[in-house]
Amino acid sequence: MQSAKTLCLSLSATFLLAACASGGPADVNKPLSPRLGKAVTEQSLVAWNIDVRTTDGLGLPTGSGSVAAGKLVYEAQCIACHGVDAKGGSMFGTMVGGIGSFKTNARVLTVGSMYPYAPVLFDYVRRSMPLTAPQSLTNEETYAVSAYLLYLNGLVPANAVMNRDTLTAVRMPNRDGFMVDSRPDTQAVRCTSNCPPISGQR
Repeated sequence: MQSAKTLCLSLSATFLLAACASGGPADVNKPLSPRLGKAVTEQSLVAWNIDVRTTDGLGLPTGSGSVAAGKLVYEAQCIACHGVDAKGGSMFGTMVGGIGSFKTNARVLTVGSMYPYAPVLFDYVRRSMPLTAPQSLTNEETYAVSAYLLYLNGLVPANAVMNRDTLTAVRMPNRDGFMVDSRPDTQAVRCTSNCPPISGQR
């Protein structure tokens, strides 16, 4: 009568021989086929294509949102981190005030003081907020929160309604506070074959 240990060794050897004979996982002669998935369609890219050209609002979606609606969305989704009236909360500092401070040594980074174009605000909120569930806000909610934050910064009236036309038309205080980066490396043209040597290299 075989011992349990002898039986286990015998069975292991049998399975190993069977695997080798059948060209199992260890078969190095079998060509590997890549799992490339399926082609991406233009329709499937729509949900990912949320880029907004902030200088003129190209890419802003349809929809609209009022200051009043934005206050409700803000109180439900944003106040925990940004505080009452966006004046600073548990996670982040103020998002209001500081307009004109970029010309001083005590800059205050807010929506009103920093952004050169209002569509930047929509683009950032839609991509990143709320922190616990980014990209969960609807276009209407995002327009509304944008309207509310612009109102808190004194840039639109209390009855303002933001959409792709009205948001783009908002003149931000710091629009002319930026300069074009004219360094040569910022003007590089993408090259993938037969590329000229990088300047300064042989």
